[in-house]
Amino acid sequence: MKATYHKYILDFKKPSGTSRGVLTQKETWFIILEEDGKRGIGECGILRSLSIEDKPNYEDRLKWVCDHIHLGKKTLIHKLKHYPSIQFGLEQAFLSLESQNEFLLYPSDFTSGKDSIEINGLIWMGEASFMKRQIKEKLHQGFQCIKMKIGAIDFETEINLLRAIRKEFSSNEIELRVDANGAFLPDEALEKLKCLSEFELHSIEQPIKQGQFQDMARLCELSPLPIALDEELIGVFDVTEKEELLQVIKPHYIILKPSLVGGYGGSADWIDLADKMDIGWWITSALESNIGLNAIAQWTYTLNSKMPQGLGTGGLYTNNIDAPLEVKNGALHYNRKVDWNFNL
Repeated sequence: MKATYHKYILDFKKPSGTSRGVLTQKETWFIILEEDGKRGIGECGILRSLSIEDKPNYEDRLKWVCDHIHLGKKTLIHKLKHYPSIQFGLEQAFLSLESQNEFLLYPSDFTSGKDSIEINGLIWMGEASFMKRQIKEKLHQGFQCIKMKIGAIDFETEINLLRAIRKEFSSNEIELRVDANGAFLPDEALEKLKCLSEFELHSIEQPIKQGQFQDMARLCELSPLPIALDEELIGVFDVTEKEELLQVIKPHYIILKPSLVGGYGGSADWIDLADKMDIGWWITSALESNIGLNAIAQWTYTLNSKMPQGLGTGGLYTNNIDAPLEVKNGALHYNRKVDWNFNL
């Protein structure tokens, strides 16, 4: 078996704002396996500044993996514990190599085009007029669930945007999620959550920065609004540590990004624990190209979750990989009439 890796820079169609800054490009890496005339493709979608593996030796680790591919999937994934996106890329690449079709990792009614996955429409941070325009577009596109990033502009402006949506659409018509990306300070968070609860929101993601377990546990206990953990899960690798975190904080939901929490295996551990503790969950992509998004979406469909998932990032880039993934009427579809175009 031969393994190679390739860097790829994705260019955003529009600068995309988060509480951690404005994104114009996204770095990603592909692992290609070749054996007996077959090819396997996986995406290592590192998120710089957020992922635990944002280290100078990231590319060295990719090279090491390719040089030691003879060790096999199980051994390599175990040795890559602190490199979750490379774990996930390898899982994809081996699945792809073993499949009849290198892009068909989990055949289902989704990949046959008979069914779709409901997703949330993502509203990026920016000026109020820009956010309002995005909201109108998402509603026009048929989304039943909207996720709005907050915490970068004036809080009162964000409140007014939510108020405007709720004036027009009740919680029965549009589900609203907000994502603070850890923007609130612990001593102000509860008051802000009380203000936000007026708008019958589904949940708020990561109101305060990760690592403040006692503060987050207190918020989850007192909040009038369901809290979802996102960044809090990053860097927690052992099952016992995962269990302890959930037992201490007692969140209402957890949000799983396979590229950040150790791929399919790491995500499955979190899901098993959450189900035992009656904690809700959903799956979200982490700005991967269509290669990674495809791998996440196909797996997500097999989980039979009825909640809207966070898989709407495929249309963000000018130079994404051409793929059968399409967003229509607030859902992700797999259009079998569209061909893949993956050439490095």
